[in-house]
Amino acid sequence: MSAAVLVGLAWAVLATGFSAVALSRLLRMKRGTGVATRVPVLLLRPVDEPTPRELENLARPVDYAGPLEQVVVSPYRPRLAPGVRWLPSDPTAPNRKVGHLLYALAVLEVGERVVVAVDADVAVTGALVEGLAGPVAAGAALSTAAPTPVGVSGAVGWAVAGLLRHTHHSFRALHAMSAGAKAVCGKALGLSPVAVQELRGLADHIGEDLELSRRLHARGLDVALAEAPALVPMAPLVSWRPAVERFTRWMQVLASHRPGLYPTVPLLFTPTLPLAVLSAVLGSGVLAAATGVLVGVRTLLSWRLAVLTAPPEGSEAEAAPAGAGVVLGAWVLGEALLLVAFMRSLGQARVTWRGRTYALRRGGRMAPVWPELSGGQG
Repeated sequence: MSAAVLVGLAWAVLATGFSAVALSRLLRMKRGTGVATRVPVLLLRPVDEPTPRELENLARPVDYAGPLEQVVVSPYRPRLAPGVRWLPSDPTAPNRKVGHLLYALAVLEVGERVVVAVDADVAVTGALVEGLAGPVAAGAALSTAAPTPVGVSGAVGWAVAGLLRHTHHSFRALHAMSAGAKAVCGKALGLSPVAVQELRGLADHIGEDLELSRRLHARGLDVALAEAPALVPMAPLVSWRPAVERFTRWMQVLASHRPGLYPTVPLLFTPTLPLAVLSAVLGSGVLAAATGVLVGVRTLLSWRLAVLTAPPEGSEAEAAPAGAGVVLGAWVLGEALLLVAFMRSLGQARVTWRGRTYALRRGGRMAPVWPELSGGQG
């Protein structure tokens, strides 16, 4: 047996063990109803240039049983539902979302309300507000929700949904396997006063959610995952480019904020396709069999995640079918998308985000890159 085959077998065994542990933990996890609460909530919706689908999300009524004030924080006034307030904001901070939130928290009266911040691409429901506000009201420093694409169509859409719902990059799986600071998705957050205090120092960080979780963990504070998903209605995606660029940026955020975890992406999160290619090139039946076992375990993991992340019954979200072909195909597409994004992120020290280019510093800090003036010497 050659050294290359031995290395491949070790890689396959490691990845299979990682998936088996995740599957075991997720099998013990049951879907609950969350923490019932009717605490007063200040719901902030930061947005710069909303898409038509995001405008639809912002216009949706939120069926939360408790007192709720929803404020859209934006440079201009979008179309809003009755009772939704608009707060004009045009921050100069590199991380404009954090800039919007900090401005809103500076000028609005928070009082005893729980602050919930949700991106415009999320269709906010009363269950999501309750799921984010409840843990914070019960003492958690921060709460987050797993982004769950719905209304998926086309290969690109299924790749994005597969990555976020059916692979180890599902925030349900990430939360179950986190050692140390919890994985946090900044699309939907419940913020305690301590979290707001830490957020004030993150206006120049590209991954404010990762850094916020790390800082709170360093203080021994809890981060909770809401039972309710953050439903993300998907517009039809024709081109692969936006999806690849989005997750390439996620990989750059990981490399900048958590450099120790960056190498685990190909090692543990996207090993299947490289192992399949390696077994074919080497002509190794043993390695091919080990890769087949990995595929089987990951398919079971995909099925379990499909069950745990299914939109709740009675919601307006269109639940994706969980047939065998979907369960297998979705995670393979998602893993392939993440692998491409990882490869594109290698060695990239600059990121273009919201139309601006920044150099990434250690710890996720962003430094503006100013274009050189043309026209020669004066």
